[in-house]
Amino acid sequence: MIPRRPTRALWQTPNGIEEQEFDFSWHPDETEPAFIYQFGTQHQRTGGPRYVMPGATEVKYVTTPRATKTTQDPHWVVPDGADTETFDWTWHPDETEPAFIYQFGTQHQRTGGPRYVVPGATEVKYVDQIHIKTHSVATAIIEVDHLDGNVGKIPDTTRTARYFDNYLDTLRRIAKNAAQDHEFVWICSSICDYTDFDFSWHPEQWQATMLHVFASDGEKFGDTFFMHVPTFQYRADSCELLEWYDLNFVADISVPRHPMPVITHGEDSMVDIVKTQAWQGPLALFTVQDLVDHPLVTVPLWREKTRTIVPLSQGASSVIVPRSAVPFIKTQLYDYPHIDRTKKLFKDDPLDIVFIANGEHGADHHWTVLTQSMAGQANPIHRVDGVVGRVAAYQTAAKQSKTPWFFAVFAKLQVNQDFDWSWQPDRMQEAKHYIFHAYNPVNHLVYGHQAMVAYNVSMTLANTGEGLDFTLDQPHEVVPLVSGTAYYDNDPWLCWRTAFRECIKLRHSLPDVESEYRLEQWLSRGEGVNGVWSMRGAQDAVDYYDQVDGDFAALKKSYEWSWLASYAMMVQPELVTQSRT
Repeated sequence: MIPRRPTRALWQTPNGIEEQEFDFSWHPDETEPAFIYQFGTQHQRTGGPRYVMPGATEVKYVTTPRATKTTQDPHWVVPDGADTETFDWTWHPDETEPAFIYQFGTQHQRTGGPRYVVPGATEVKYVDQIHIKTHSVATAIIEVDHLDGNVGKIPDTTRTARYFDNYLDTLRRIAKNAAQDHEFVWICSSICDYTDFDFSWHPEQWQATMLHVFASDGEKFGDTFFMHVPTFQYRADSCELLEWYDLNFVADISVPRHPMPVITHGEDSMVDIVKTQAWQGPLALFTVQDLVDHPLVTVPLWREKTRTIVPLSQGASSVIVPRSAVPFIKTQLYDYPHIDRTKKLFKDDPLDIVFIANGEHGADHHWTVLTQSMAGQANPIHRVDGVVGRVAAYQTAAKQSKTPWFFAVFAKLQVNQDFDWSWQPDRMQEAKHYIFHAYNPVNHLVYGHQAMVAYNVSMTLANTGEGLDFTLDQPHEVVPLVSGTAYYDNDPWLCWRTAFRECIKLRHSLPDVESEYRLEQWLSRGEGVNGVWSMRGAQDAVDYYDQVDGDFAALKKSYEWSWLASYAMMVQPELVTQSRT
């Protein structure tokens, strides 16, 4: 192979080409027909030197070598805010294309960058491969103050505006006040952290008049907006909701919120803590758990309906509450109409279980059934035996519990094997006891009598048993879940005393349709070997009530086993010989 010397014969070189670097020793294959050999530049297959064979009319494109273009054509239109230092202005179009207006993009959009306008061109062609970096194009940053103590942390803020109940009205006021001074504005929020936010972002040219919305922590309805002020001022008054405006939810850009205040407390209800909180910011997290570094829900603040109360677990041991909900709340968080119960991020601590026995026949069997049903469950389980007096027994059980509520399982109850031991009290209400259902095989009633009860520990320890029913003396709620089957007819004495005590309470609650039906069932139905003693106990209770004319002090005697035993021997002496001791 012999090196060929460079020659300029047959070469045509346009202006602006770096001639020193191009290899002019190139020549065509002599066996080929005559061509006009077109060399390219670093940008296109055209624009470089031409090697023109005599008589040639057909063009053939040569990929190597390529020439370097070093000059800038006079056809560029450069927008404000463009970083002209980093863009390669030597770019040029392919000469074989029709005349176009070549539109370059930015780091944000495919529009907004410079244009290369070929003379006579009217049609736009987008150059997607090359972008120019832009600086901020908005003339102002307006910060919305959410009264969270973070106002003033956004650099280069033009001014501050107070949040006004909803974003639509807030943005309307901003547009009205900014209309004389600014065409485009950034609207940021004091609750967000803009440390890493790129304020050079801009919309596509065809989206310029839209309201652009940036997510907050991934929540689509975020707190950061890019507004074309004249358009918003003109159009916004025709919208009842901000969601009805011409919005562009900017994809893939999310602004983090500052952490919301976390109020950790040890109360059994969220109600009083929420009502008495000294608020700093639009939202707060109330919790009885340690939630350090746990991800949370981002509640949108666009309007009242989106500012929801959000319980984060089944039992609402952690709840996000908006400040705007407080005036609604009287006795429970449900007084506020906007609740989102779909966000279950955490599990509540399982409640303790306390088995309460006092010599009942079958207690050990029911204890075994209970412990077997707990296989794989995390609930701690305890047993209390032989405590004299109903109040004392319940309070002894409460002292065994390490959780604010405990499942009280009475010895006459055989629990359902599929009972949901993950059940939780609702801390969005006032503290109360929760009464489940039980099935009574003697009279086939299904209601709260003899059923499991989720007792609130603090309330139980404070209850002195002044009424006829320990549980009903304090705030309570019925949970229509069958907790098990109540076997109280193992011996005549247990059957009689159970029926006597319950029917005293049913008779005392009259007139009441439900109580009247249940009392009739107790009086008229008694299946099983000792079912007759259930009906006798019911009838003796009604007779005793009438005998003392409903005197509360006399009725209250039924609270104690010793009085019941004495009265049973008086009205049903055969119980002494038929009952097991």
